[in-house]
Amino acid sequence: MSRIGKQLITIPPGVTVVLEGGKAKADGPKGKLEMTIPPGVKIKSEVGIITVLADENMSNMHGLARSLLFNMVKGVSEGWSKVVELSGTGYRAAVWGSDLQLALGFSHPVVVKAPQGVSFEVKDNKISVRGISKEMVGEIAAKIRNLRPADPYKAKGFKYEGEIIVRKAGKAAKTGAAGGK
Repeated sequence: MSRIGKQLITIPPGVTVVLEGGKAKADGPKGKLEMTIPPGVKIKSEVGIITVLADENMSNMHGLARSLLFNMVKGVSEGWSKVVELSGTGYRAAVWGSDLQLALGFSHPVVVKAPQGVSFEVKDNKISVRGISKEMVGEIAAKIRNLRPADPYKAKGFKYEGEIIVRKAGKAAKTGAAGGK
């Protein structure tokens, strides 16, 4: 049995979870989400609590199903957010309508379109990606970060909030180390 799968999911007030025909649907103040329940996994819903059970040979799906269901319930009640920080001279970010416009040193501005249910907020070169689906928020944040990942020499580019960029030393000649003839 999965340790994560054994944990109960508490349903917050204002959120309803409906289990029908191999699907779980959550409806809350932030929106609606739906997921397919993997075969071999059973979900029991009681008043305010959800329990996830699995067959013995499906223990690998037990924790996964519980985590996906928990993320869905939290998403429709509170929402998910991921912050990407931009650093570097001349690099800028701005919200234009619902899309994100980035100046990253290319010959043209880069536009990231916001999919349904995801919004952007820019404040002091920190881009906040918000939405009800944790999967979608993480995917969009990763796409933004991959446009210009922080380089290890000057740490210019995108990094997640709290991410530590391991810096590398520059050339030996620049640091004053004696070498060569």
